[in-house]
Amino acid sequence: MNKRELVDAIVDRVGDKKTATEAVNAVLETIQKAVAAGDKVSITGFGAFEMVHKPSRTARNPSTGAPIKVDESWAPRFRPGADFKEVVNVGGKKAAKKK
Repeated sequence: MNKRELVDAIVDRVGDKKTATEAVNAVLETIQKAVAAGDKVSITGFGAFEMVHKPSRTARNPSTGAPIKVDESWAPRFRPGADFKEVVNVGGKKAAKKK
């Protein structure tokens, strides 16, 4: 599912496509800004978005095997909540039976 399909799935609940698009964009932008500012965004039953620090390290070039330095960075992380995991597990079992 991409962003357009997500908006289309929400249209029935909010009434029209413009409102659904604004709602999806508002939620995503708010989460992005909060995480970029160093805040943790927790949505009960869904999961938590947070920013994690990745320290600098030495890696290897897979082609040559030469060591390369990878600079430190910050990255977003999502950890699903228990309810989300349960829905995926139940849905995954149903999808596996269809194959």
